[in-house]
Amino acid sequence: QVQLVESGGGLVQPGESLRLSCAASINIYSIASMRWYRQAPGKERELVASISIGGITDYADSVKGRFSISRDGAANAVSLQMNSLKPEDTAVYFCNALRPNQHPYWGQGTQVTVSS
Repeated sequence: QVQLVESGGGLVQPGESLRLSCAASINIYSIASMRWYRQAPGKERELVASISIGGITDYADSVKGRFSISRDGAANAVSLQMNSLKPEDTAVYFCNALRPNQHPYWGQGTQVTVSS
């Protein structure tokens, strides 16, 4: 069983930055893949960024060059640094963890609103 708790969401203006954090209940370096998804009103949930157990990262085209995913071993957490935020980044952001032969684990989500 893996518990994930997101934090760091909020209301910002276009062009500003936010840093989301996802604290895990187990050693993050034992998790095959950790991901950030987002879901905007009326839209499907989409994959934003991922980091593998080996540290390989991947990003959706819409956030490449603006978002960065990383692991914080000391905090046992995965962060999503979001820069140059746009109104279209507004969504609920969810943390996700994948472990072999287990169902995906999800956090409760954190709201990010980008508006002037």
